[in-house]
Amino acid sequence: MRVAVVAGPEAGHAVPALALCRKFVAAGDDPVFFSAGRWLDVARGIGIEARKLGGLAPREFDDDSDSGSKIHGRAAHVSTALLPDMRDVAPDLVVSDIITVGGGMAAERLGVPWVELSPHPLYLPSKGLPPIGSGMAPGTGVGGRLRDALLRAATAPSIRKGRVQRSEARVSVGLSARDPGPAARLIATLPALEVPRPDWPSNAHVVGPLVWEPADNVLDPPPGDGPLVVLAPSTASTGAGGMLDTAIRALDGLGVRMLVTLFDKPEIDLPDWVRAGYGRQDEMLRNASALICGAGHGVLAKGLLAGVPAVTVPGGGDQWEVANRVARGGLGVMIRPLEVATLRDAVQKVLDDPAYAAAARRAADGIADVADPVAVCRAAA
Repeated sequence: MRVAVVAGPEAGHAVPALALCRKFVAAGDDPVFFSAGRWLDVARGIGIEARKLGGLAPREFDDDSDSGSKIHGRAAHVSTALLPDMRDVAPDLVVSDIITVGGGMAAERLGVPWVELSPHPLYLPSKGLPPIGSGMAPGTGVGGRLRDALLRAATAPSIRKGRVQRSEARVSVGLSARDPGPAARLIATLPALEVPRPDWPSNAHVVGPLVWEPADNVLDPPPGDGPLVVLAPSTASTGAGGMLDTAIRALDGLGVRMLVTLFDKPEIDLPDWVRAGYGRQDEMLRNASALICGAGHGVLAKGLLAGVPAVTVPGGGDQWEVANRVARGGLGVMIRPLEVATLRDAVQKVLDDPAYAAAARRAADGIADVADPVAVCRAAA
């Protein structure tokens, strides 16, 4: 099966898409990766055909302050830019990242089935949940259900506006106003991070985190036998800043060692109990006792797969939602805002209470209950 896999250049979306490409290759299928930036060379370096995803740059009249316009209006433009390469690739199936909507539109325009890839939990609105992004647990009792209904009513106009924008974008490229949606949805998370809902889509399949290590090198931990803490500052534009400096001040004197995963060389001097650099995150987490992260789903999922509890410092976007799910599940502790004393207390709490590590190990065991993403895609083709 020839598969076009489309994702934008943010690490949280490009890396899961590449991980899926690797699964296709292992299963004997032929993926072509559409993205931008450094990930094109990364893909080619591991033997995956890669083509540049055009149309991503804002146009003069684009309003990026309007998320609906940015996602849907830009998607129509991206789908047009994609068409020549997509025709040349002639895929049997298209897999399109959830925020790179143009891949799905291009597939429809070519009459090719497509699958949506969510590199995080399912974020569709639900009649049984508070609005996604609120971070709230589903309400219980009459008062809780009423609260959720009122919150859903408050967000309904924005949802309707987004649907109108989607319809207008579709019509602008010759598609029907009504969006039929994907043939299937890959929900690339652990069951422990999902929330039960009464209207789970029949075509949505939890397939486990799509994780992969772009780095080959292993970053050795600092010497000693103190607990190892891994720090993964957020790579998202909406993530919390200043995490490295704050973590060094917070953990100094606790007797821990710290490994910091960074794309670039740190701009500050590091004490001898800290090592930082670009290396395999799975190896960093293998012997870790705690993970500090911004609640980006990618590194958080790696931590949970390794049975490592988390201290989350959520920024914007979906990080607030995920961080609250981690806290409610006993998988870690959430703090916001980022402060030295608060971070120190949170790390100490996770290290001292074995219940957090036990919950993380149970979350890791949930990988046994997920679907095979390649099998889901083959059934949809």
